[in-house]
Amino acid sequence: MGNRPQISSSRDHFLKAGRPWFYLADTVWSAFTNCTPDEWERYLDRRSSQGFNALQINVLPQWDRSTVDFSPQPFAVRRDGTWNFLRIEDEYFEKAQRLLDTAWQRGFTPALVVLWCDFIRGTWACARMPTHEIPLEAIEPFVRYIGKAFGGFDPVFLVSGDTDFKTEDTVTRYQRALQSIKEVCPEALTTFHVQPQAALPSAILNAPELDFYMYQSGHSLPQNTPYVLAEGFCQAPVKRPVVNGEPCYEGHGHGNTYGRFGAFEVRRAIWQSLLSGAKAGVTYGAHGIWSWHKPGLPFQSAAFSSTPYSWSTALGFPGAWDAGYVKWIFETFCLFDLEPRGALGREEIRLATSPESAKVAVYAPYAAELETSLDLSRHEAFFIDLAERAILRPVLRHGASGTRVSMPEVNADTLFVALRK
Repeated sequence: MGNRPQISSSRDHFLKAGRPWFYLADTVWSAFTNCTPDEWERYLDRRSSQGFNALQINVLPQWDRSTVDFSPQPFAVRRDGTWNFLRIEDEYFEKAQRLLDTAWQRGFTPALVVLWCDFIRGTWACARMPTHEIPLEAIEPFVRYIGKAFGGFDPVFLVSGDTDFKTEDTVTRYQRALQSIKEVCPEALTTFHVQPQAALPSAILNAPELDFYMYQSGHSLPQNTPYVLAEGFCQAPVKRPVVNGEPCYEGHGHGNTYGRFGAFEVRRAIWQSLLSGAKAGVTYGAHGIWSWHKPGLPFQSAAFSSTPYSWSTALGFPGAWDAGYVKWIFETFCLFDLEPRGALGREEIRLATSPESAKVAVYAPYAAELETSLDLSRHEAFFIDLAERAILRPVLRHGASGTRVSMPEVNADTLFVALRK
């Protein structure tokens, strides 16, 4: 223990060992049920080499994972096949502890979902799967068990997964879970992973036990949610770090209205989030890793997200390297003091600056001339071709109304960075 993420004094990013820490997580919801120890080792080796430092895992079986028979079960099984939530099976969690220990020893921070929404009454998923509902009297004992089982791995706790808050009963149950996990693990950071359309109710928004905001910009069209939701959480009445915990997954489809998201769409979502206020970090996802898919396994959500790739294929997607490059850029140029300045000319082009504009960053999803009212005459400036990870030098023209930046000679999305000399 002793390597937990903490909140900065500015309340807008994380620290580790007193230094800024960029949260770069991978989405691997189904690890505890679907992967073998050998597969886990191979996976961790790759993600470690790419710069990832956190892993988002569902503590309980992910309802829409690629279906595989697994044992042991997390709870005692009744004769009718349902779980007895008042009888926790230690063996399941001991297996999970072994997987976490392997990851923790490599320096990963576990980001553990305590109660995905199918387990909480009143949510959209529990309505589909009513047998998953955990009784009110079982919530606190289960959450306390989770805290004691995993607290030694310096975790972050995602109290919810993909949840909405349609009823007061739902809010009450999640409040109890939040309070319980904080009582057992008071130093662990907490957040809620929510649906793109959901808003945090005031009881949770104002809860002293809540440490940071996490939203998901999701896998639906249009993809303006990365910056719209980031701006919304930045304007919340209680200032906290903001993380996009689920941008569009690489390889994920969208019914019959879109093909599959590729590395470009992932980069666009990440950078639009970061420069719109969700600068504490970001989560990457690959369609096939999150569900830990293997050829021949049933997958019930193909109508929405298309058939997953095998986990081993998805592990090789190039967008993961792009995500690692994002972390390298943020840490190398220490961009943790950036503040969102909104759109630059067009909605999808996002601008952020540090205090007094000592640092300026602009993300453009396509080559474009940039024009800003900022005086960049004392800055060193460059474009980063994010597809090729190459540096280009722009031509800057300064005038009384600001600075005009020449269009980069690349047909790709770019990050413009200007640093005062």
